[in-house]
Amino acid sequence: MKLAVEFPNVIYREGPDAVANLARAIEEIGFDQLDMFDHVVMGHPTDDRPPMAYPSNMPVLEALMTLSYVAAATSTIGLGTEILILPQRQPTLVARQVNTLDILSGGRVRLGVGVGWQQSEYEALGVNFTERGKMMDEAIDFIKTWWQEENVSYHGKFYEANNMAMEPNSPQGANIPVWIGGNSEAALKRAGRIGDGWMASGSADDYEKMSSAIERIKSYAEEFSRDPDALGFQAQLSPPPRNNDPASRNFYANPDDVAATALLAKSIGFDWATINVTGVFVAGARSLDAIIESLTVIHDKIRQEVGAA
Repeated sequence: MKLAVEFPNVIYREGPDAVANLARAIEEIGFDQLDMFDHVVMGHPTDDRPPMAYPSNMPVLEALMTLSYVAAATSTIGLGTEILILPQRQPTLVARQVNTLDILSGGRVRLGVGVGWQQSEYEALGVNFTERGKMMDEAIDFIKTWWQEENVSYHGKFYEANNMAMEPNSPQGANIPVWIGGNSEAALKRAGRIGDGWMASGSADDYEKMSSAIERIKSYAEEFSRDPDALGFQAQLSPPPRNNDPASRNFYANPDDVAATALLAKSIGFDWATINVTGVFVAGARSLDAIIESLTVIHDKIRQEVGAA
């Protein structure tokens, strides 16, 4: 089983060096992947919005910019998004940004994408929230076209290009992995139809739901004449810490429970597990040194349970 971390934006409060030092420490501890989650802006509560799961003043660094900074501070760990809210971004620019990150990191990039949930964020970026699913499918296809073809002409409902080039190509080229996030049936079908893997939302301890989702994704893959065994599956070991949810805020205080959940995830069929480092911070590791110490213990406990990658 491979182990990923969802990087904690909150560490920026200790300065830029702390961001680089934590990234290097995560690599040295032995984690396989460093992922960034994505929000550009967060909405304040209003009368016409559903209750917010997260504080509107939650610190969020831009995902791809932070990964470029982390790439310069590390040398072997995989770099990716979990997940980038793709439909609210311009896909040609995303294709170029991810391509460039792959070049400058020496081919270490994995792109995780999803449709998101925050309508007010779409509105702030001038994008139609109601068409995000259709935009998502077309954007993935458009991005892969940029990575695959020397001369790109593309005519979709939302995106277009006429006899254009994107050079240079990156080490992984057209094989940069694109993983799909989300638990909706549309997301599961998308993962089976065009994804290289699935990033589950929610906790791995929901055994029946997660096991069923994996089986449905594999069934969709077969339906579209793809090899289901070639897909990867990544589980969050706990949901991100949320307002008024003590369980999500205390989970990482007990490394034995974290390791047991990783073993459960492996038994369900996940070959990746994600540690939410913001959850580690919220559970009590409130400094750079404390986070590194906690991650070392958690990493070693999980490895003892599930074995090496």
